[in-house]
Amino acid sequence: MTEAINKINLLNFNQNDLAAFFVASGEKSFRAMQIIKWIHQQSVTDFAAMTNLSMKLRAWLQENTEIKLPTIKTEQLSKDGTRKWLLALADNQLIEMVFIPSFADESEDLLSRGTLCISSQVGCPLNCGFCATATQGFTRNLTVAEIISQVWLAVNILANKSCELSPVKQHNISNIVLMGMGEPLLNFDNVIKAMDLMMDDNAYGLSKYRVTVSTSGIVPALRQLCDASQVSLAVSLHAPNDELRNQLMPINKKYPLHELMAACKTYFQDSRRKITFEYTMIAGVNDQERHAHQLIKLLTGVSCKINLIPFNPFHGCAYQCSASQTIEKFRAILLNAGLNTIVRKTRGSDINASCGQLVAKKLAI
Repeated sequence: MTEAINKINLLNFNQNDLAAFFVASGEKSFRAMQIIKWIHQQSVTDFAAMTNLSMKLRAWLQENTEIKLPTIKTEQLSKDGTRKWLLALADNQLIEMVFIPSFADESEDLLSRGTLCISSQVGCPLNCGFCATATQGFTRNLTVAEIISQVWLAVNILANKSCELSPVKQHNISNIVLMGMGEPLLNFDNVIKAMDLMMDDNAYGLSKYRVTVSTSGIVPALRQLCDASQVSLAVSLHAPNDELRNQLMPINKKYPLHELMAACKTYFQDSRRKITFEYTMIAGVNDQERHAHQLIKLLTGVSCKINLIPFNPFHGCAYQCSASQTIEKFRAILLNAGLNTIVRKTRGSDINASCGQLVAKKLAI
């Protein structure tokens, strides 16, 4: 009996790695650019349809490689236009991704743009007390293929090429944020390669201002990211002092605020670029006036803007969202101190697609 060939998934390669793969296989390096365009620009996964490749090469690719995507298990549409998908990976692990349109009026004739929020791990190991993903625990890192496949699938779904929701509006993905399940900087190499594809002109062609990686503060990896990529940066802060942040985010015990702030102050050499600090507003926990003043002091000298995020509840969590008046008062204090501060509008909460609500339950088989 002939042993099955363990095929190589071409989605695991950025353009440089794919060029090296072809050279090592006795092919010309320019084949990488051709393949990248077919897969990511033309959405072609059938080697036979890649007509600028020789018949011999197409046959070799068919025999030795594959373009393997996750399976869409469920798809949900929020009343505000937000979409969430549950994806099953090859080993039956589950992840979620979310698309947030720039406007909620689905009757608009104009092409809508929006933000795709993708995952980098199955679950998350950081155990933040206000995040539903933490209740799932951590299973493993996603591969490059599993990260970039989320983009591939969303692009095709939102272009109405393969969508189960009906009727749906056509959308363009204008921004990608790695703010879904997992801590991206604990999956550093795979995340970097996937972001390379997001910004590759032969793939998705997004600018460095349109791709954002969000971290809870893995300081060594944060310093490494500064040298490895020019993407935008968001830092999950959520507390203005170590004592409180230790309670909310145990990672702070390993990388306390003075280390995190030192890394943030020198992150962007271009002073025009700003770090986004994410701050979840939790009633009676981190939303008092003293916390606002502590936050002002903490962020002195950091080129930044602040997103205040109303806490999104989930089953089993005792925290409550701060009152809207409390959030606005907190924001006013920061604004008066000269800090650019906005309150993020909650989107997709009716389908548990809001910030901190992503959790992929194991499906019964």
